[in-house]
Amino acid sequence: GTLPSLTPEGKMILETPTSLAVAPDGNGGIYPAMVKHGILNDMKSRGIKYIHAFGVDNALVKPADPTFVGYCISKSADCGNKVLWKTSPDEKVGVVATKGGKPCIVEYSDISKEMSERRAEDDGRLVFGAGNICNHFYTLDFMENVIVPNLGNMYHVARKKIPYYDDVAKETVKPTSNNGIKLESFIFDVFPLSKSMAVLDVARSEEFAPVKNPPGTDSDSPDTARRLFSDVAKEWVKRAGATLTGDVDSDMCEVGPMTSYNGEGLEGMRGATVDCPFSI
Repeated sequence: GTLPSLTPEGKMILETPTSLAVAPDGNGGIYPAMVKHGILNDMKSRGIKYIHAFGVDNALVKPADPTFVGYCISKSADCGNKVLWKTSPDEKVGVVATKGGKPCIVEYSDISKEMSERRAEDDGRLVFGAGNICNHFYTLDFMENVIVPNLGNMYHVARKKIPYYDDVAKETVKPTSNNGIKLESFIFDVFPLSKSMAVLDVARSEEFAPVKNPPGTDSDSPDTARRLFSDVAKEWVKRAGATLTGDVDSDMCEVGPMTSYNGEGLEGMRGATVDCPFSI
């Protein structure tokens, strides 16, 4: 959704003589949107108890992941977060932590160099390494009775350049410096409200293929996501006991979701030869 932009004094800004300047309310806007459009009531009427929410820019996301959802339920969690452990201290991703005894996401820019590089003595992994990938679990009860009543307390202030209507010049002006405030919230802002949060660490190679950059970019692009997706398909086929031939480096291999959700159901391929690229 959107929210009105404000002056530093808290007054709403006009973008034209008859319309307010508005700005996106952040991905935390999913919560009021679910209320506004009757989604929570619809879920409740259908007896739904658990919700799995995730970013659409991950080509390897597993909707309604039974492992993740089942893990959270087994821990009696009201909220859950699927994470990937950071590969290096300087990887630009927020991490799961606790602040004042409450779970939260700490942005990479807010962690000191010493904290970001701190490693556990037993396995050498980064202590603050549980990278957030926007993959969350909620109980419907937590969503309805805890998150929704606290929606008004979730907004952050972002100082931005906001076009405004100049009543003297009779035109909309685009400022060259920050002149106003946009209010936004993030989907993980509700984590501190949780009384029993579960965190599941998963394999990066099997669960994360982000698309954030344009084609041709070296990382997080459609090209890199396609290769990661193809690599998973080839690994499933090999685990099933098949042998790959042809262009084994192809990034155009696929095991369709109607064939297998997570590599299961491919036992009949044992001993078979599969020519790459393939679509099964």
